[in-house]
Amino acid sequence: MGSLDGYSVLVTGGGSGIGYACAAALVGDGAAVTICGRTAETLESAAARLQELPGAGPVAWVATDVTSEPDIEAAVAHAVEHGGGRLTAAVNSAGGSRGTGPLILHDLDTFRATVDLNVTGMFLVIKHAGLAMAEGGGGSIVGISSHTGRDTFRFLGAYCAAKAGMDQLVRVAADELGPARVRVNSVLPGVVATELMTAITSGGPVLDSYMEEIPLGRVGEPDDIAALVRFLVGPESSWISGQNISIDGGQSVRKGADYGAFAEMRYGTDPRWRFVNEGS
Repeated sequence: MGSLDGYSVLVTGGGSGIGYACAAALVGDGAAVTICGRTAETLESAAARLQELPGAGPVAWVATDVTSEPDIEAAVAHAVEHGGGRLTAAVNSAGGSRGTGPLILHDLDTFRATVDLNVTGMFLVIKHAGLAMAEGGGGSIVGISSHTGRDTFRFLGAYCAAKAGMDQLVRVAADELGPARVRVNSVLPGVVATELMTAITSGGPVLDSYMEEIPLGRVGEPDDIAALVRFLVGPESSWISGQNISIDGGQSVRKGADYGAFAEMRYGTDPRWRFVNEGS
């Protein structure tokens, strides 16, 4: 694939996990990358490592809460300045679940926090990065979603709803921003071996549930996701927009995993648990 020299990219959640892998793929191909996230120490360390990669383009970082509009507006402005006056792409990797559990037992604040992190965060990136790209003549926005937004996963209802909402935002944004030559897509990873997923990927019934449904027979690596993101950012994908693309070892042709083991640890003593526990 071609070089990304001259590209300016903002990566939210770029200090670790999938976000860091995406930033590494972009930096290694010559792009000027600005990473953002909530923890300054993590970002500073990540930026230093990214800058040492062979052929690395310039790297900057800025502490950002993706659910804060002033923070996202400032992060986009920082990336524009770091990129020489324009923004070519944005990768929204900030996201996650604030808790698991049956919908009938789910805490309202936790549910709202999960939706806010994923849907509001994607909205704010589209709003501010999309405008900057439109003013610059075009660009590419990529959201890191999840296959939970497409398939059902027991006891991940808040996360499923949030990622489904994120994917629909992507489709609407692609429709609205197409005339400005701004492409918007999302990628839907399956289970990926990141720091945040260690409780699953280290083994146990939830991992077993995943492996039964993955035709390719392995968990993903952050670099697997980064390769697809790099393609969607670059010129090779110039006629792709409004797509929610699964990258899950084929799991989406089967079904989602069962998080019952985690939910039972938290809710198993609640008498209402019997309503969702298989075999009760």
